[in-house]
Amino acid sequence: MGEQQIKYKRVLLKLSGEALSKGVNGILNYDILKNISQKIKICIGIGVSFGIVVGGGNIWRGSFGKSMDPVRSDHMGMIATVINALALQDILESDGIDTRVMTAIEMNQVAEPYIRNKALSHLNKGRVCIFAGGIGSPYFTNDTAAVLRAAEIRADVVLLAKNNADAVYDKDPNKFLDAHKLTDVKYQNILIDKNLGVMDTTAASFSMNNDIPIWIIGIDDPENIVKAVKGENIGTLIQS
Repeated sequence: MGEQQIKYKRVLLKLSGEALSKGVNGILNYDILKNISQKIKICIGIGVSFGIVVGGGNIWRGSFGKSMDPVRSDHMGMIATVINALALQDILESDGIDTRVMTAIEMNQVAEPYIRNKALSHLNKGRVCIFAGGIGSPYFTNDTAAVLRAAEIRADVVLLAKNNADAVYDKDPNKFLDAHKLTDVKYQNILIDKNLGVMDTTAASFSMNNDIPIWIIGIDDPENIVKAVKGENIGTLIQS
């Protein structure tokens, strides 16, 4: 009965690091984490399977280390995502959600190494898999990690949860009062029009080639996660 309410049975949710720290001086806002966890629990209760990719921008961004070796800076960013993943795991488990953190860079003392078949096994057993460490290589964003993991776990959609944005607009809504919200966008538009600024072109190209729909939603209201999996008319859907 519950499954009839949902549009997507397996979801890859991408959370930015900045979204997890909004409103506090520290690196994590536990009220936000708790709210996200409770909405994920609602979705699980109606039959949704979750993979999650977390960013690390609340702890480290490449722009912080402009004078650093870029590979080392990216490695620091990957490690930052593990901290966020462990925090999210702790909140999810406090809500009774069985969870596994899997890292692209081996950290056997704190998390499982990412192995696709093992991730699929966890998901098939009803566990939430949190994927940290990006794809394990520098020069690739967490958006790219999200669409790659989505393809590997056979997700029906990528929910790209944005901080301070609820959709894609034809121009920056924070600067232009006449910015127009776009409800449907083609992959080609993301690749051609860099002013849309919604995701990097590597991630968009991979999604297009593998026919993975991407739904841009605002995470300022975590209820949008529930609305998206039910197929409600929110945000922006990017597809062929």
